[in-house]
Amino acid sequence: MSRNIIAILRGIRPDEAKAVCAALIEAGINRIEVPLNSPEPLKSIATMAEAFSKDAMIGAGTVLTTDDVADVASAGGTMIVSPNANTDVIAATKTAGLFSYPGIMTPTECFAALGAGADGLKLFPSSLIGTDGLRAFRAVLPTGTETYAVGGVGPENFADWFAAGVTGFGIGTGLYKPGFSVDEVATRATRIVAAYDVARP
Repeated sequence: MSRNIIAILRGIRPDEAKAVCAALIEAGINRIEVPLNSPEPLKSIATMAEAFSKDAMIGAGTVLTTDDVADVASAGGTMIVSPNANTDVIAATKTAGLFSYPGIMTPTECFAALGAGADGLKLFPSSLIGTDGLRAFRAVLPTGTETYAVGGVGPENFADWFAAGVTGFGIGTGLYKPGFSVDEVATRATRIVAAYDVARP
């Protein structure tokens, strides 16, 4: 069963990427993002894509330029996540045949991103937008628009976000911080997946 959870592995190193990715997939999380401000992020993406491209969607976060998109595609990534709604980046992502999840915070950004071809919208930071903000967005967004809450979300509020109509979540430090062992990541992933399954409508 595929869950709409994106694991955000900010700070991960290439030497640990494969083992951490394997642990996440085993726990039930098969969407993996390596932010580009991590150490040698393209190497980590390439390592994970080579090993798990058939089992998971591997990609990059904090993607800010069209050159970044090309680099991620060359590394074997298939997902582009950004903190902002840069329509040039979104268009380049779709031209490259990748999935696009730009960050938004206003209805104007939502519609600009969708108009440029975004596959889904990253509510960032979702702690500021809140569930009431998402409800307001959903009243005007096209039916079926995918929304991902990122920033301040976790097992304690999954149910509240689902009730507001969210599609899924991006989870960063709740899953991974530099220095976490593979076992700790696996334990956290298992707990998050269990909470997601309980909360999902």
